[in-house]
Amino acid sequence: MSAAQERIVAVILAGGKGSRLDPLTRDRAKPAVPFGGAYRIIDFTMSNCLNSGLRKILILTQYKAMSLDRHINMGWQRYFCRELGEFADVVPPQQRIDENWYQGTADAVYQNIYAIEKEHPDYVVILAGDHIYKMNYRRLVEYHIAQGADATIGVLKERCEAASRQFGVLEVDASSRVVGFEEKPEFPKPIPQEPGWCYASMGIYVFPARLLFEELCRDATKRGSTHDFGRDVIPSILQAHRVFAYPFMDENRKRNSYWRDVGTLDSFYAANMDLVGVDPELNLYDERWPIRTYQPNYPPPKFVFADPERRGQALDSIVCNGTIVSGGTVRRSILGHRVRINSFALVEDSILFEGVEVGRHAKVRRAIIDKRVRIPEGMEIGYDPDADRARGFTVTESGITVIAKAESTAAYWEHALEREP
Repeated sequence: MSAAQERIVAVILAGGKGSRLDPLTRDRAKPAVPFGGAYRIIDFTMSNCLNSGLRKILILTQYKAMSLDRHINMGWQRYFCRELGEFADVVPPQQRIDENWYQGTADAVYQNIYAIEKEHPDYVVILAGDHIYKMNYRRLVEYHIAQGADATIGVLKERCEAASRQFGVLEVDASSRVVGFEEKPEFPKPIPQEPGWCYASMGIYVFPARLLFEELCRDATKRGSTHDFGRDVIPSILQAHRVFAYPFMDENRKRNSYWRDVGTLDSFYAANMDLVGVDPELNLYDERWPIRTYQPNYPPPKFVFADPERRGQALDSIVCNGTIVSGGTVRRSILGHRVRINSFALVEDSILFEGVEVGRHAKVRRAIIDKRVRIPEGMEIGYDPDADRARGFTVTESGITVIAKAESTAAYWEHALEREP
């Protein structure tokens, strides 16, 4: 049978703590972090599922999942018809099997075997909910079936020197069958006939359901296992089973393939800032592969005052609904929903999440500002890293100032201003 005739369940691992994105992940899981003004990171995996025709989706959460749960319920349930067997269910840890929380990626799926089994799937697609990319998972399953594979791993083609620092690397033979796997190896095994390049795991897997259940149960009883797909399950099946690598086929329709981890504040900032370019690498305007999300019922953005001394304007920027630029200037920035830029304020090269307000004469540069933060009148953010650190803000290695939403109360600002030199 073809992939179109098979019963497929997609399992999205969305419990990531995302500690390297702190303070943006103090109150939310990494997949729930806003991206590109209107989206959440998980919207890209969810959109890939929907565009690929995968309509049975389990979203496994764990860490601070309330905002993610709310986002899925408000923005995604309308795309699925329960009467036709479609669903996008958020599944928190239920401790069905024991009293532990998830110990690893494989353990997260193992603890939810009951929920997967209920759907009687032929194949299970394991996905990560914290990457930015466009991919047709249906083609991945078709490749898996055509190869007669026992497991298939989605892979990126990476330079060996880059993969050694951040990826699990697959060793393959000339037929793309996986014969070895190493986590962040010092000397990655190159692709046959392509020296200098290797296959890096995307954390995407396809298994026949029965084999997956057997291997997860075996791994659960294995002493010393970290219960992770990359470290434990995949290496343990390479000799006895046919495991293949599936090279990433990008649906972004650009010259270069686009896949981003956005796992650090600096990489998150860079990926967002690319979107305001004239020809960004990530195409959010492609109607053939739309990225969906929850769209709140806010009025259109508004720009007011056109006086010589003050002009409400946003240049080379993304501005979401409900935002008012009232006599201020915005350049090369992303403004989320319901942001307000007051008169004579200046915002440059920055990312402002929903509900941020920038006071009159305030200046913000190279900053990420979380939800509902109020920048006081005349305040300067991003101009003096030492001053920003003294106020208690996070400043990244590249000099990006990050203000968490917990730091937006009047009491906080009074305390921060008291610490001013």
